[in-house]
Amino acid sequence: MILVAGLTPAWQQILTFDHLQIGEVNRAAQVTACASGKVLNVGCALHHLGAKSHTLCPIGGTTGELIRQDFATLGIPTTWTDTQTTTRVCTTLLDQGTGQTTELVENSAALTTAELDAYVAAYAQLVPQADFVVLSGSLPQTTPRDFYTRLLDVTSCRVLLDVRGPELQACLKYQPWLVKPNREELAATVGRPLSNREDLIAAMQTLREAGAQHVIVSDGPRTLLAAGPAGIADFSTLQVKTVNPIGCGDCLAAGLAVAAVEQKSWSEIVRFGIAAAAENAAHLLPARFSRSDVDTRV
Repeated sequence: MILVAGLTPAWQQILTFDHLQIGEVNRAAQVTACASGKVLNVGCALHHLGAKSHTLCPIGGTTGELIRQDFATLGIPTTWTDTQTTTRVCTTLLDQGTGQTTELVENSAALTTAELDAYVAAYAQLVPQADFVVLSGSLPQTTPRDFYTRLLDVTSCRVLLDVRGPELQACLKYQPWLVKPNREELAATVGRPLSNREDLIAAMQTLREAGAQHVIVSDGPRTLLAAGPAGIADFSTLQVKTVNPIGCGDCLAAGLAVAAVEQKSWSEIVRFGIAAAAENAAHLLPARFSRSDVDTRV
């Protein structure tokens, strides 16, 4: 079983415009909404990829109830922990005229000490059943930057970390199997700009020297870099007609986890993750696709 854990879910509104004009009144041609945020995107993608998985997530308020109902409808195995605060709403603006995507992100509200403790307790009950763990997403405001180490302290299986900055730095001593920042997140983690390939490789090596066994760095539609004990490799991304790019990094993480559990080779793991990310971009709602469509892209 693949266990997915993270503290920053969202109820996602997706508004599609024929032409979005900043500073003007804009009427959406289409409006839809779904459960999202990194942790839920990964959990949703794993489910649609056919993996045996379980998602652990805190939710609260009316939007939390909408998220609960959405995942129940999809039949995704999930454990919810309750919060006093209402789960955030994030909004995606899709401009069909220009093809541009604008993301309006509400920061997650702080969780109380009791809520964090309850989350750790729920994780400790679930993780013995897992043979792979994905920790995904930034931490809510006021949450200690080393919070994820509380989860890693009770984790004995392989771990994929899709986190950044101080949160990632605190976890590297646990020698995670894979860390998967994008280029911007990697720069934030090492604290310096990454203006060329040499900078990227040096930053990836910094993470490996600190404990990461493998490092994958995505950069949107551009070439993906993967580093491990065998060295650095370049992987071309797949060209698709993009409908909505939101969640592609989360689907990359889910694809990597599924392929790893299926004991594919390293290159097959990376290519399957790339295929899952590409398939996600071709859909309006994040992380909702079929395994067969992903398989055709590998």
